[in-house]
Amino acid sequence: MQLILASSSPRRREILSLLGLPFEVVSPGLHEFIRPNPFPSDEAVYWAIEKARAVSSLYPDALVIGSDTVIDLGGQAIGKPAGREDAVRILSRLVGRTHVVVTAVAVVTPDRKERVSIEATKVRMRPASMDTLQRYAATGEPLDKAGAYSLQGGGRELIESIEGDYLSAVGLPLRAVAGLLREAGLRPAADVESIYRRHDIMNWKSYVA
Repeated sequence: MQLILASSSPRRREILSLLGLPFEVVSPGLHEFIRPNPFPSDEAVYWAIEKARAVSSLYPDALVIGSDTVIDLGGQAIGKPAGREDAVRILSRLVGRTHVVVTAVAVVTPDRKERVSIEATKVRMRPASMDTLQRYAATGEPLDKAGAYSLQGGGRELIESIEGDYLSAVGLPLRAVAGLLREAGLRPAADVESIYRRHDIMNWKSYVA
């Protein structure tokens, strides 16, 4: 069965490759935006499904994975920044506080069945000066990230702690993906639990006490 990741994210591509399964990457080509939705988790689920459906319509015989990440700050959904100034604005709201990174995964099978999983990871950010946030935004790293920061990159300096699935917060909850694929009849080649024990990808070890 052909496996396709409906994404333009190199982070999701790298995480999915850990399963040891051959797959292709196809951008869903959607213009994402935060809709006036009362629940951030619903927003993440909506876009994960829309991405998977968009690519599934082009490759009806494939098993397609879609995923979306949204920041939940006190019940308000926060997506990617529109530019550097917006990145600073978003970060200024997050620093010194705890928020939740919500990532949804949707799988669409050739028989048009849809399966969805959602993961929530708590992230505590350190206080930071406006100068620090402006310097970070100037690197360009925050511009394609929900919440305007990268856990695995330079944004690490802003993070005090995380609680939950690290890979989910980066962009793809691998354990949940593996479970959805098994339900769809596709078994991962890699031992997923050993990946979670090793913590040897994307700066993960720096968060492990």
